[in-house]
Amino acid sequence: MYFDVIIAGFGGQGVMFIGNLLAVGAMNEGRMVTYMPVYGVEMRGGTANGTVVVADEEIGSPIVQDPVSAIIMNKPSLVKFGPRVQKNGLMAVNTSLIEPETIDFPEVTTLHIPAMELAAEVGNDRLANMIMLGAVVAKTGVINLGGLIEALPYALDERYHKLIPANTKALKRGAEFIHQYGQA
Repeated sequence: MYFDVIIAGFGGQGVMFIGNLLAVGAMNEGRMVTYMPVYGVEMRGGTANGTVVVADEEIGSPIVQDPVSAIIMNKPSLVKFGPRVQKNGLMAVNTSLIEPETIDFPEVTTLHIPAMELAAEVGNDRLANMIMLGAVVAKTGVINLGGLIEALPYALDERYHKLIPANTKALKRGAEFIHQYGQA
């Protein structure tokens, strides 16, 4: 098994956190993992992206030029990374911030996810990142959703453990959305 993903958005959207969470979850399942965060000049509001590679065998490099998949949180990230997703790859797009009609990648399976609205349903629109990750995990099966949830205490600083229930709800809602609309 081999899976790679570029996760991209602006600082403050939790891009780095979901990359780290995916990596920790995959490690806990015994997979080989690399995680490489990339920050723009400014943190909050600046560009942020990261790559995660998950495999059953050793990984040669954490650098992913042409990803198999992408989680795209905002329009500038779509413009930058959308064309790089491999033919027959997968792209999860936050349609709360990106108009669906502007997404034109016919050779890529695209998941249109109203992440902020779904996050608001579970009580906090700032959990859009978790909605997106839950959806991608449900679609790809890269790791078990339960394993991802179990990784939360390891990926979150202890002072944020009180947020685990909300994050869990958002991960589950993202997965439900994919199953609900037949995208799984």
